[in-house]
Parts: sequence; structure tokens; C-alpha cells
Amino acid sequence: MEENNNNTNNDFLRGLSREERAEIMKCGTAVDLKRGAVLFRQGEPATRTFLVLEGRLKLAKLHEEGKEFLVRYIGPGELTSMIAVLQNREYPVTATAVGATLVAGWDRKRMMELMSEYPELTFNMLHHALERLEELQSRYLELHAEQVEQRVARSLLRIMRQSGRKSGDEIVIDFPISRQELADYTGTTLYTVSRTLSAWEKKGWVRSQSGRIIIVDPHALVLFSEKI
Repeated sequence: MEENNNNTNNDFLRGLSREERAEIMKCGTAVDLKRGAVLFRQGEPATRTFLVLEGRLKLAKLHEEGKEFLVRYIGPGELTSMIAVLQNREYPVTATAVGATLVAGWDRKRMMELMSEYPELTFNMLHHALERLEELQSRYLELHAEQVEQRVARSLLRIMRQSGRKSGDEIVIDFPISRQELADYTGTTLYTVSRTLSAWEKKGWVRSQSGRIIIVDPHALVLFSEKI
């Protein structure tokens, strides 16, 4: 496939020339997803690793009792399931398109060849893996050491930093996220998230518009998330 010029600064392709990026993209297979489409399911053989070019994927893990745990959202420049593919394992999560989403995929053999030819890819992949590990460790500590309202604040701030779009003095989380999804991401209940967001809306910290959460006062959320 051809390189998407709107994403020439993708993290996974960082440090590579335009010509090198174009060569790597030619080796990939494009997959165009509509909103709600599943790219791969938890438990299926991990045959391809995917790079998001446009749009966003929701990565979720289903527990044995049937409850969904929202692992994270990934957007342009981010990889998914690289480790599972390289180790010939199963996909650890289910990836669903949040909206119209374009990804590029490479199988294990092709990715190994590319990483050998372009060492920068190996470095970038390691950076991604360490970043994800650090995030999961932080979320684990939050679940065990913080009040639920603080976890909601930290979750919103984390999503804001990953997917926020500045609009005047406000920051818009640039994809629709339901209160149930935020509850799944935070590890709490829909009731708690709804009660917390309603309280923050009254304080002027956040507001909702067309299914999107808008951070009106990021500084207030930061101070709240860090209170002892």
C-alpha cells in the first residue's frame, strides 16, 4: 500500500526517511474499517501486527465472567499486538474501530524482515512496548491505591493527553466515549462514573457534547487527581 501523507510522523516510523517509510508501507496490507468493525478478536491466532494510520481502535479484554476490561485506545502512529505476532501467540485483546479507521498490517515474516533491514523499527517497537507497560503499571497502582473519583480523573487526563484536541480554552477528547466505556476503562461502575461526571459538570470542569467529553478545566482535574 502507499504511504499516507497525513501520517508521515507516525511514532513507529520515527527516524526513517520518506523513501524508507514508503518502502515499508508498500509491504503492508491496508484494512479499511467502518465504525464498530472488529479488526481481530481475543483468542484468535495473532497473524498480523497493525499500525493505525487514521481513526482509532479500542482494545478490550474479555474476562471469564464475561465482563469487558477496556485496555486502551490507540490512534495514528500506534501499533497493536506486535509482541503476540512475533511470539506466534494469540491476540490478547479484541480490537474494534471507534469510527472510520484505516490500518496497515504486516505478518510475522514480513515484519521480521523489515526490522532486520530497518533497525529503527526495532527501537520504536521497544519504545512502544515500554510505554504500554508503564501505563499498565500506573493503572494497576491506581486501582489499588486511589479513590475511585481520582481514578476517573486520571483516566480522563490520560485519554485527553493521547487523544485530546484543543478547541479554544477547552480540550476535546476527539472520539465518542460512553460513560460505560469510561467505567470499564477506570475499573468502576456506570453509576459512579455518571455521578462523578455530573458533579464535575456542575463545577465547570467537564461537559459533554455530541457523545464527546470536553475537558473545560484540565488544571482542576490535575489538582484533583493528585490530591492526597
